[in-house]
Amino acid sequence: MEVLGYGGLWPKLAILLALCAVQGGVCDSSYLIGLGSYDITGPAADVNMMGYANAEQIASGVHFRLRARSFLVAEPQGNRVVFVNLDACMASQLVKLKVIERLKERYGDLYTEKNVAISGIHTHAGPGGYLQYIVYIVTSLGFVRQSFDALVDGIEQSIIQAHQNLAPGSVFVNKGEILDAGVNRSPSAYLNNPAAERSQYKYDVDKEMTLLKFVDVQWGSVGSFNWFATHGTSMSRTNSLISGDNKGAAARFMEDWFEENGGAFCTDTGLPCDFNHSTCGGKNELCYGRGPGYPDEFESTRIIGERQFRKAVDLFNKASEQLTGKIEYRHTYIDFSQLEVTLPKKGGGSEVVKTCPAAMGFGFAAGTTDGLGAFDFKQGDNEGNPFWRLVRNVLKTPGQEQVDCQSPKPILLDTGEMKQPYDWAPAILPIQIFRIGQLVILSVPGEFTTMAGRQLRDAVKAELTSGGHGGNIHVVLAGLTNTYSQYITTFEEYEVQRYEGASTLYGPHTLGAYIQEFKKLAKALISNQPVAPGPQPPDLLDRQISLLTPVVMDATPPGVSFGDCSSDVPQNSTFKRGHDMVTVTFWSACLRNDLMTEGTFSLVEILHGKDTWVPAYDDDDFCLRFKWSRPSKLSTSSQATIEWRIPQSTTPGIYRIRHFGASKSLVGSIRHFTGSSSAFVVA
Repeated sequence: MEVLGYGGLWPKLAILLALCAVQGGVCDSSYLIGLGSYDITGPAADVNMMGYANAEQIASGVHFRLRARSFLVAEPQGNRVVFVNLDACMASQLVKLKVIERLKERYGDLYTEKNVAISGIHTHAGPGGYLQYIVYIVTSLGFVRQSFDALVDGIEQSIIQAHQNLAPGSVFVNKGEILDAGVNRSPSAYLNNPAAERSQYKYDVDKEMTLLKFVDVQWGSVGSFNWFATHGTSMSRTNSLISGDNKGAAARFMEDWFEENGGAFCTDTGLPCDFNHSTCGGKNELCYGRGPGYPDEFESTRIIGERQFRKAVDLFNKASEQLTGKIEYRHTYIDFSQLEVTLPKKGGGSEVVKTCPAAMGFGFAAGTTDGLGAFDFKQGDNEGNPFWRLVRNVLKTPGQEQVDCQSPKPILLDTGEMKQPYDWAPAILPIQIFRIGQLVILSVPGEFTTMAGRQLRDAVKAELTSGGHGGNIHVVLAGLTNTYSQYITTFEEYEVQRYEGASTLYGPHTLGAYIQEFKKLAKALISNQPVAPGPQPPDLLDRQISLLTPVVMDATPPGVSFGDCSSDVPQNSTFKRGHDMVTVTFWSACLRNDLMTEGTFSLVEILHGKDTWVPAYDDDDFCLRFKWSRPSKLSTSSQATIEWRIPQSTTPGIYRIRHFGASKSLVGSIRHFTGSSSAFVVA
């Protein structure tokens, strides 16, 4: 199921590596452009997945690999900006700090926190443990260094590629609507917005996709990048395979294309959930969103990804508006825990209000229709209950000033004032604007609801076009960028205290604070004035705690070697294209021994001639699923099952399936191994 607004406004980048000019022509270059892509899959075993906060959702294989995709646009003799999109739940403040440190060592001051943006697509099927604040790494048993390093390494490498690929080129922009790729999961909160404001819009979600097309002077069209507001959670909270979900799938489909050329229901009754509280008979655990492929979450992921892909292809082919003009950027840090916000009053004049230290409400614990909570929490709870207040007070009892500031949110976790053993939630957040000609990108460190995103976008556009500065400006929001601070609702949506309002950390005036501070950045942009850097966020890397058990050793049963088949294909078997699935199981080892970065755990090969095997499909392909398992949590033995759903487009021939892995001995040495199935025919 796809959800509301700009909480799901995560771009996908298709790195399209064409080796010759393609149809669409080449125009005069305005900029230097560069693209890059690198594997960030990380540990595919034993690590809790980031997003649903479900301690039982532990990675155990690969649906398809995750990537960091970057675009770089530069003036030939002037400014440049880099935008990195991650097949990850969100960006991490600590990850960005370390990436910038590495870039500084390599390039000096060419790339800084000001002109580099790092964003996430919000898949909930990637390894967690890479954020630095406690509340976001509880279910991953603390900090996971492998997850963190995979991101830092991959982002750095993707930017290096983009830098090395810089060449004269042009950027085009196009827009269009997708009507069947998302729904609003909190319509009752949306309806609390003023009727006059709602009447300005046809839908309760943003249906518009904005696409950039990159055209190299020498090679022609080389890539695309787009923003579309839908939640990247077609894969459920019980899925255990690493996946980029529908956003990652759409990017993969786009790359493959270039190379070749809902609602929520009660699980017990089947009836729609309660409208205001998303419960079934008072229980939130029974209310679950259904994707278009229900009950198959993989099919829902494919469908929503394909709908975005097909629209992106249409916009790509028709893109004709060329971006021209200056490249500019502004960046600052803001302490959102105690920010004064000046708001207009209805009768005229203004009033000054304040944001609050971070806190999460009771409605947060209820979860939402694509990621349920537990116990007796429910959305839309403005009261809380006495039992959970007692539990809360064991951790931290909020003071009266905090209670009043966050009202009407009943505080469940006073995370902004919880400092042991170190900070539970962020206080200092980055905000950032990129301008590439008539395109403006607002990098926001959280998930904006539809109406909140509209208000911010419109306010910035009004500021940028004031005083005759030109009206042809495209403004997009890049959510989950540079760090993560949960949700941002409108003031009216906050009053309802559904999941999104309960997850709006800094109180009812959070959106007002964003609008105020982004307008300052926009004003500085058009007046060519610098902005103060603001307070520096903490670097908590040295304080991180990890409770994840390391790999001790791997073993196989007597008489069996790593890579041997425990279940092979039948001898002399034939499978049909577009119909059959081939399944092979190997004796394997823990996937954390070698992440196979820029490689693969699984491979389908086709026989050419008498003895030449050629790769056909691997971990990156949607049709191949790699599933890893242990017989028990403490077992040293493990197995890997590879499932190949044979596409209709597969070339008939003789095939085999291979597995690549690495085992660890008791003394710590790592040994790589391979295994192969018997050959079989695809007809």
